[in-house]
Amino acid sequence: MTRPRPLVPRGDAADTVKVVGEFGVIGRVLAKAGSARVTDVGPGDDAAVLRTPDGRVVATTDVLVEGRHFRRDWSSPEDIGHKAAAANLADVAAMGGVATALLVGLACPPSTQTAWLEGVAAGLAAECAPLGAAVVGGDLVASAADSASVVLSVTALGDLGGRAPVLRSGARPGDVVALAGRLGWAACGLAVLRRGFSSPIAVVSAHRRPSPPYAAGPGAAEAGATAMCDVSDGLLADLGHVAADSRVVVDLDRTALVRSCLEPVGPLHQVASALGVDPLSWVLTGGEDHALVATFPKRVPLPVGWTPVGEVRSGGKNPGVLVSGEPAADVVRAIGAERSGHVHFG
Repeated sequence: MTRPRPLVPRGDAADTVKVVGEFGVIGRVLAKAGSARVTDVGPGDDAAVLRTPDGRVVATTDVLVEGRHFRRDWSSPEDIGHKAAAANLADVAAMGGVATALLVGLACPPSTQTAWLEGVAAGLAAECAPLGAAVVGGDLVASAADSASVVLSVTALGDLGGRAPVLRSGARPGDVVALAGRLGWAACGLAVLRRGFSSPIAVVSAHRRPSPPYAAGPGAAEAGATAMCDVSDGLLADLGHVAADSRVVVDLDRTALVRSCLEPVGPLHQVASALGVDPLSWVLTGGEDHALVATFPKRVPLPVGWTPVGEVRSGGKNPGVLVSGEPAADVVRAIGAERSGHVHFG
């Protein structure tokens, strides 16, 4: 006969995954999950069942590793849940879709506090709720015995609403490059945290909880965007993928970027002055704000929330990214940035 798990009060030091057990933890986490509009069968069976009105499913996955993508001494569990959801929900928006559900895989040490996991679940649910999405399933496993790190893998599913997906490969010469959302704030916040500070709170909060412009993705698709991507690794780096896939040159307007991202003078300037760096480096190379960048035909009026920041030119055999006519690599060196964006194995 199996003995029941001992009851441990929430907040008790012994209230860990090892004591509560897999299904006890899952029950607590699912109580925070909320509900998704498209769910026919939710968590509890071998798999969830979702309705797909469009007949197609947008799918994307991100893995967050403790110590690389988040730190528990920098961010609350709710912050981490928000951030994990945002990284995936923004990718769905970048295809022109609306997120419908999340699947979450979690590997953690047995000593992990269940209250911490509930906080992550609450953050995931809160980020999803405005979109009508929710966590509909996933998996929980113990990490390796010699590992104290948490690994969080999130898969987002989405619906295109009958629209064609907006790909990275569709930019054409003559298109306008436009931006939705903010850039540089998360990178600025990371720079602050790395130096042991926690203010200005606006930029630190931007690192902890990105604010992607979710509605701008479907809006761009409806307006006729030819290409689009989520800025997760840095504007120059991510536009580099658009340029390569579309075989074009993307020429960013430095003045328009400064006007859009660095005016009026605010916390980015304050931190940059204190650290002796050029705030434009965060705008061009900083990731994790999850802004959206897209290209539109010139004849198309830009949707609300989109700001023009450049143009697309013929790439020939040399596609790439320029900043006011200068090669991106030269600009990166001139502003003192280490690289054009995040490199996963750099």
